[in-house]
Amino acid sequence: MLKFPTKLSEARILISNDDGIHSDGIKVLEEAARLLTPNVWVVAPENQQSAAGHSLTIHMPLRLKEYDQDHIAVYGTPTDSVLVGIQKVMKDFQPHLVLSGVNHGQNTADDVTYSGTIAAAFEATLMGVPAIAFSQDFDEVGGKPDWSVAREYLPKILKAFEGKEWDNNVLMSVNFPVRKPGVTPEIRVRPQGHYSMEDQEMVHCIDPRGRPYYWIGAPPKRNEIDQSTDVGSMKAGHVTITPLSLNLTHRPTLQVLEGIFK
Repeated sequence: MLKFPTKLSEARILISNDDGIHSDGIKVLEEAARLLTPNVWVVAPENQQSAAGHSLTIHMPLRLKEYDQDHIAVYGTPTDSVLVGIQKVMKDFQPHLVLSGVNHGQNTADDVTYSGTIAAAFEATLMGVPAIAFSQDFDEVGGKPDWSVAREYLPKILKAFEGKEWDNNVLMSVNFPVRKPGVTPEIRVRPQGHYSMEDQEMVHCIDPRGRPYYWIGAPPKRNEIDQSTDVGSMKAGHVTITPLSLNLTHRPTLQVLEGIFK
């Protein structure tokens, strides 16, 4: 079982993300963590790594940039950063907890399969350290995140997890909503939702030399109303918590296959 620290005031916390060590979201997360413990280290990508997924750098060396003893950038992916953070930076004083985020953008439903924010928490979980990924919804076409909900609810969520346990292959994904007029955010535990990516925009462009190229466009605007899932509850203005499993086996189909091939 993975056990969340019993006393956060005495815990060592490693923070990472996929938006880079200079992002606003990682600063929000560090501020919240330091309200609870002084023992906080930040090891994160030097550059933007959104949608990097659970990728690992194996064909080139990893280089570090030390801003100070508590803030170290990695020229690599979120997965690289957590690996370096646990095995090198904090080798002699292992973290009790890994926090990832706060991501600039939601990580609900099928977004989790692309997310470097989720992947950082994946890596910590694989290494036996309890982990939580945090993400903030906002209008990704011209908008900017409002961090007020995250600042308000982050310490509450971390305190609520003190001393709790969950299975070894499980991590937590938390999504903060855009603050909605007339809605007081509630913390809602919800399963991962699903939506089609068929309407994902591919922007066709021509470079100055007449050659075609493509941009993967902004995510389609979604107005899900099914509040039984993470994405629906978040779009309704609530904070969602979703436990995710590293084991991707679909057990009902496993049983069907065992019946076919026994």
